[in-house]
Amino acid sequence: MPALRKVAVFDIDGTIFRSSLLLELVERLIQKGHFPESTRAAYEREEREWLDRKGDYEAYINRVVAVFAEQAKGLSYEEAQYIAGEIIEEKKNRVYRYTRDLIKELKSQGYYLLAISHSPKLIVDAFGYEMGFDKVYGTIYEIGPNECFTGEIEDKELIFNKNAVLQRALRKEGLSLEGSVGVGDTESDIPMLEMVERPIAFNPNAKLYRHAKMRQWEIVVERKDVIHRI
Repeated sequence: MPALRKVAVFDIDGTIFRSSLLLELVERLIQKGHFPESTRAAYEREEREWLDRKGDYEAYINRVVAVFAEQAKGLSYEEAQYIAGEIIEEKKNRVYRYTRDLIKELKSQGYYLLAISHSPKLIVDAFGYEMGFDKVYGTIYEIGPNECFTGEIEDKELIFNKNAVLQRALRKEGLSLEGSVGVGDTESDIPMLEMVERPIAFNPNAKLYRHAKMRQWEIVVERKDVIHRI
């Protein structure tokens, strides 16, 4: 039997991409008139609490996920995919230097590159292709017979459980955790990072930072053009 390939698994938003693909897509859909201007009000409180460092980023982004599902109902998949392509073409290079270079290094070493994101798969796919990933998982929004979104999320229990996604990829793609690498930035990445041999907390939030310190994981922070290893 051929040897199993080593895997490197990455979160995307805030870990590779210096923003959120989901937020970029929602903002562009508002700008183009596909979502009403009032859309922002639906997650304004969570956003404000996060920006004021009084709230939790996970609560904020989960609210945006729900808002996207609600507003996308009836939106043409083809139109959303086209807009996603525009965003990636414009912003594909807005990435962190540390993770960009780590991806290149691991790819040159023959790693199977896997990305898992809560952003819509239609934009995650395009970003993953540009970054050279072998496989990407993103949130799949159901499409009806008219090729428009229904507002429902497929396999929600799976995509919001990154360690389960990694386990599925190991089985389907014939991968090994021996020598494996994982990179994440929030506490939702902890179960995934617990599985790999080399977990890296990159620009971690407080909950992930505390867990990483306790577990003696690598902690890396990138600010402007300086990379700090803590």
